[in-house]
Amino acid sequence: MNCKVHFYLLNDDFSVEHAEANHDGKESENNRMHEWEDELNITTNVQGMEMHEGASYPLQGQYPDGKDFHFDIENMRLFELKGDQQTILGCSESLYDSHEWIEEADGFILKVSLKDYEPLTNPIPGMYFTAQEFPKELIF
Repeated sequence: MNCKVHFYLLNDDFSVEHAEANHDGKESENNRMHEWEDELNITTNVQGMEMHEGASYPLQGQYPDGKDFHFDIENMRLFELKGDQQTILGCSESLYDSHEWIEEADGFILKVSLKDYEPLTNPIPGMYFTAQEFPKELIF
């Protein structure tokens, strides 16, 4: 089945009270619930999802000079999409706020909300790290 993944950065300034008093509890142009949304469409067959708390994510690749690197990023909240091909998505635990896994007749939807408390980086689609946990060796 197909799967859509949505990452939302929560707006720390969103006022629930203002939304309830003026907009039937919904966000408005001047009171946005999210700062941004990132949507991914998983193109491989997905059959389910398993979440891993406090996990380690192996970040590996090559420097511009061709030399290999490998870093284990600790304290990650990972979402493993099970199916024809394993797909791993996630965020630093300190960024994680909540998630929702929705099963529909034609596929799945994963919604992940991220906290707006500290700077983050997104070097890989579907993977969000706090700036302080990202390896300093990879910042040029």
